[in-house]
Amino acid sequence: MYSMLPTPNQEPLPRLGNLKVRVTASGVHLFDRVSGLNVLLDEIRVQPDSFARAPRHVSISLTNTCDLTCPYCFVPRSPEFLGRTRLCRWLDELDRSGCLGVGFGGGEPTLHPDIEDLCRYTALHTRLGLTLTTHGHRLDSRLAEALSRNVHFLRVSMDGVGSTYEALRGRPFLDFLRQLELIRAIAPFGINYVVNSRTFADLDSAVSLAAERGAVEFLLLPEVPSRAGGGIDLRTLQALKQWASSYHGELRLTINEATASGFPVCVPFPDENGLLAYAHIDAAGIVRRSSYNRSGVAIGTRGILEAIEILEKRPEEVVR
Repeated sequence: MYSMLPTPNQEPLPRLGNLKVRVTASGVHLFDRVSGLNVLLDEIRVQPDSFARAPRHVSISLTNTCDLTCPYCFVPRSPEFLGRTRLCRWLDELDRSGCLGVGFGGGEPTLHPDIEDLCRYTALHTRLGLTLTTHGHRLDSRLAEALSRNVHFLRVSMDGVGSTYEALRGRPFLDFLRQLELIRAIAPFGINYVVNSRTFADLDSAVSLAAERGAVEFLLLPEVPSRAGGGIDLRTLQALKQWASSYHGELRLTINEATASGFPVCVPFPDENGLLAYAHIDAAGIVRRSSYNRSGVAIGTRGILEAIEILEKRPEEVVR
């Protein structure tokens, strides 16, 4: 995921907590999972045998199950869940090998029977930053309290506002707004926004609403082709690029790497690309270059890093 430039009105730097160190060809990267602060000491050069072996960030689909039926969803409809034991083993391996953060998603991750325990394990037994991506509707005060001690950032899906949201997500928009009050009490949060011909017209309103409700980030997700839809059309994509180039709001804009071409982005780690920067693990235990890729490598008994090494040797799949 890339941040867009410029980012106006930066907040003062937070106090440093328990920093995790990642060493790569880009330099020495310091990360505080509580504040989200990243510091890159790019003047420091270290021998390659000390470089981190794991991706900087790994997203993990805990389950393919979801209680919504969004028409553009690319996640396969299947009842798969990742088991707690092997998932915790993978988290330990990633932590030891220099990964800085993981993102739990789905499907809808709050449908996983062990969601509270998995978040607690990540927070207490690793130094990984933990992000949770959710539609937000299943959160209640009890679950929110459990997550607030263990999740460092939330990403909340909101595609369109008002009637657009309701037509696509099938839930009352006022219910969603009420859930945001619960969400902002858990941890800092951002908005995930799928952009297509139906949601583009609501973009300005969505950014304004997100800022008013306390979001700290707005993630643009141009719709990718799926079994249910053809993806963002060229005209809307060009309009989105123009919109992003002229954006002067206070809310930080980001975009996923797969669709960042042509957007005004900041690339802070030019020497960390591909699987060194990011990987995705699906609910069947297959590691992929991204959640949009169809091909991947099953994670065997020798762990994630071996699967990534095998995947690295294969030709890169073009995502359209």
